[in-house]
Amino acid sequence: MSKLADALSAGSFVVTSELNPPKGTDLTSLLDKAEMLKDVVDGFNLTDSHTSRMTMSPLAVARILVERGIEPILQVTCRDRNRLALQSDLLGAHALGINNVLCMTGDHPGTGDHPDATPVFDLEAIALLRGIASLEDGQDIGGNRLKGNLSIFAGAVVNPGSPDLYKELRRMEEKIEAGARFFQTQTVYEPAAFEGFMRAVEQFRVPVLAGFIMLRSANMGRNFNANLPGVTVPDEILQEMDQADSAAQTSTEIAARIIKEIRPMCQGVHIMATGWESRIPQVLDAAGITTC
Repeated sequence: MSKLADALSAGSFVVTSELNPPKGTDLTSLLDKAEMLKDVVDGFNLTDSHTSRMTMSPLAVARILVERGIEPILQVTCRDRNRLALQSDLLGAHALGINNVLCMTGDHPGTGDHPDATPVFDLEAIALLRGIASLEDGQDIGGNRLKGNLSIFAGAVVNPGSPDLYKELRRMEEKIEAGARFFQTQTVYEPAAFEGFMRAVEQFRVPVLAGFIMLRSANMGRNFNANLPGVTVPDEILQEMDQADSAAQTSTEIAARIIKEIRPMCQGVHIMATGWESRIPQVLDAAGITTC
């Protein structure tokens, strides 16, 4: 069964992180990070050709983590596969002992390193969640009976800073109705605004893990402000990064400060360390979070 589900059910404050499968076959760096943090975080998202940049299948990497006793969270996007392939992969994940999936519609391939690739988008995230629920009930999306049922702890994503918050909340509710049992959010840099969002979703009674991307520079934050809808990096944080003697240390301090502030508001945090995975233990320690 899902260790992530057990931790959330027990009321533990959950910490997850993210690993990008390699563009190639060398898993050394990824596995080193996973081993370094396996006693610090509750699970690792494995991205599905992140930002439409072709990488190794996260399904293969997830199985390797399972063999090492490390909890994977398999990201499944609708960008590249139709409903036949998506269901096939989900059944395969179950057979390989992969118990957690995060359902996402996915980025358009035109933004990635194969811009001429044909987008599929046969399903989107809500339909994918409904498909998982159907597989768990013992039949595929077409209504055909299965030999054996799927058992998956399915999650989804939500953007607390969406310009159209009403629409975002409605989609979140639809995802829950479709079978989402936990959520990871877009990156959060404004605790006060996040608190308002959490008050709005309290009625849904579903665990929310606040996303946080560690900034490598002020320009990275400015790029988020310009290009990530719903993400605002406040001027004071940009100024801190501009004036930093050590970008890594200042970013670590900012992460710890924000995570400490939002901790009482949510059920966990999803840290995207952007190459600074070695600093995650320091972030958690400074935020007052006891590791698993």
